[in-house]
Amino acid sequence: MEFTHFDGQGRARMVDVSGKGETVRTAVARGYVFMKPETLSMIKEGRIKKGDVLAVAQVAGIMAAKKTPDIIPMCHNITLTGVDMDFSIIDERSAVAVEARVKCTGRTGVEMEALTAVSAACLTIYDMCKSVDKDMVIKNIQLVEKSGGTSGDFRREEEVPWEK
Repeated sequence: MEFTHFDGQGRARMVDVSGKGETVRTAVARGYVFMKPETLSMIKEGRIKKGDVLAVAQVAGIMAAKKTPDIIPMCHNITLTGVDMDFSIIDERSAVAVEARVKCTGRTGVEMEALTAVSAACLTIYDMCKSVDKDMVIKNIQLVEKSGGTSGDFRREEEVPWEK
């Protein structure tokens, strides 16, 4: 088997994408933070002592998308053209759904940037609320869809963030 991210001497390398054409690329990732109902109420009512949990998580997600190549070794530096974060309260599951939409025009995809944005936003929610709820669980961070590039489009057919 030939590894794409190792050179002939077995050392890590970043793949050369200079031969690829630039296309518009998008990626959507999603994840969930499950928590106690009291914690979710505190978020909704703005009673978490550290401040507005979702506003801070939004900024964290955007910043993380921009810094993805700094923390994921084989990621290329990509000039992002857009990062949108969205948060949904799921009362019946006592959870916050976090979604990131990332876009660029480039030679490589933005899946890792979207996944990193969701991860950082989920971790920020945990950090902001851990003083009142250490039982929170971050689950099912996953790519939901992507478009552009030579591998084509992808759309997750079924997403089940919790057990049926």
